[in-house]
Amino acid sequence: MPETDSTSEEPSLRPERLWTSLRRILRLGWPYRVRLVGAVVLTVVGAAVALVVPLGLRELVDAVFQQENRALLDWLTVALIVLFLARSAAAFGGKYLLGWTGERVVADLRKKVYQHLHRQSLRFFTDHRTGDLTSRLTNDVGSVRSAVKDALPNFLTQSLSLVGSVALMVVLNWRLSLIIFLIVPAVTGFAIYFGRKIRALARDIQDRLADTTAVAEEALASIRVVKAFARSDYEVDRYNEAVEDLFGTARYRVVVTALFESTVGLLFFAALVAIFWYGGIEVLAGRLTEGDLVAFVFYAFNIARSVSSMSQLYSTFNSAAGATERLFDLLDTEPHLRDAPDAIDLPPIDGRVRLDDVTFAYDEGRPVLKDISLDVAAGETVALVGPSGAGKSTLMSLIPRFYAPQEGRVRVDGHDLSDVSRQSLRAQIASVSQEVHLFNATIGENIRYGRLDASDEAVAEAARAANAHDFIVDLPEVYDSEVGERGVKLSGGQRQRVAIARALLRDARLLLLDEATSSLDSASEALVQEALERLMEGRTTFIIAHRLSTVQTADRLFVLDDGRIVQRGTHAELMQAGGLYRRLASYQFREPSGVDEGMLD
Repeated sequence: MPETDSTSEEPSLRPERLWTSLRRILRLGWPYRVRLVGAVVLTVVGAAVALVVPLGLRELVDAVFQQENRALLDWLTVALIVLFLARSAAAFGGKYLLGWTGERVVADLRKKVYQHLHRQSLRFFTDHRTGDLTSRLTNDVGSVRSAVKDALPNFLTQSLSLVGSVALMVVLNWRLSLIIFLIVPAVTGFAIYFGRKIRALARDIQDRLADTTAVAEEALASIRVVKAFARSDYEVDRYNEAVEDLFGTARYRVVVTALFESTVGLLFFAALVAIFWYGGIEVLAGRLTEGDLVAFVFYAFNIARSVSSMSQLYSTFNSAAGATERLFDLLDTEPHLRDAPDAIDLPPIDGRVRLDDVTFAYDEGRPVLKDISLDVAAGETVALVGPSGAGKSTLMSLIPRFYAPQEGRVRVDGHDLSDVSRQSLRAQIASVSQEVHLFNATIGENIRYGRLDASDEAVAEAARAANAHDFIVDLPEVYDSEVGERGVKLSGGQRQRVAIARALLRDARLLLLDEATSSLDSASEALVQEALERLMEGRTTFIIAHRLSTVQTADRLFVLDDGRIVQRGTHAELMQAGGLYRRLASYQFREPSGVDEGMLD
């Protein structure tokens, strides 16, 4: 289904689409069918009682007036109050059970959609806007929530009330029906006014909804880090916790809303009973007519409420049908890259990486990598150099299997990556990206992202090795200091050292490093470089190099141009051989002094 902007006009309500969407939503409610059946029964009973009451009132009031028995009138008034209390209790029970079931179904749907997003490959996220995905988690699910929790039970109740009231009014007296219909506009305005009051009760839940959205947006915006550190399960658990918190708040809103609406209904009917009581006295005095007027007034109010509600249900169902279609379109999207059915867990690795005749293209387009072959020994440091667009980042993305080549094989310790689970592979890889991704959490939590069960001592040790401990202990809250969204409270050099500490804590045998191109002052540059050297020590390291010192110390260099490896060797060998590398080295490497003489990327 083509994606549409969230601000576009709502799609028209087609019955076949509505019923398809409703069927899929109702399947989610199947585990809660006992509550759902109980809710429907209570709702139908409440609606049926509401339709029968006016007829009973007509007969009872006429009988009382004919007998002119004040004591009997008072007794029947008390009986009616008891009857309306019972009706209100049934209405409250139905609304609560339907509301609980609706909120539970929506909470399950949120979890299902979010977990499905984390099953997708990186290609999916390059093809979809993060804002659109977030909108599906919030706005679209919110539309479904309104339909499931509010619109469906309201539709059931109001349909019974509207059809039954119109039919009974016409049967009673069609001429009088024409007169009574004149009050509908006034009652509709009354219902709209109180509808605004009810909507105001939903404000509290929006705060929790915003918190849930923030968790999702943060993880999806940092999806490369999440994937690189194999933290999808952790993020799903974190999101599930936020959703459960949202559900708790929503459950409270269900109680308040159901109580509010039931109380309003009780007061409404109590007012009518009072009117009939006073009207009965007037009838006894000969100033009013008898019971038919009572029934007609009741049915008139039923119709007014139903007309007001039904006029809003059309747009609610229309929006919900489109939102449901978008959500299930997302859930029906299969991951572009998935583990083989018989995939094995990668055993602990030494770190040897081999690519054999690898060719890769995005979306079956022009190949970005062509016939790439290389063999990197365990513990070796290799640098990838080349002009922008040469394919360096793409090559590095194949190692953690963010993408799979169309041709050739990528192997780690002899294991074809297509035969191993991505989770077990990425669990043995650490990465530091060019653009450092920090979460809106404490410094300690950001470092611990590399190994969630790490002790405070291990976190501090990783920070020391990354030359980050000294600046951390100078902060007011030390390791509990908040870094702000994307680490905005830290300097560029501090963010880089926190990211290096995170990779050090992971203690993986395979390291993927994209050197930052941002300029740092000399002191920060030296600290970052020293931390990187500690990080690379004893690990198989692939590094996209931007510094002369890096290529000079790398065991081997691979020079890429237009998706091919055009040169390979040490810095000295390639400088002597001339060609593309020497031209790049002469003007494109940045020295530690921070003087930018042109970037490789």
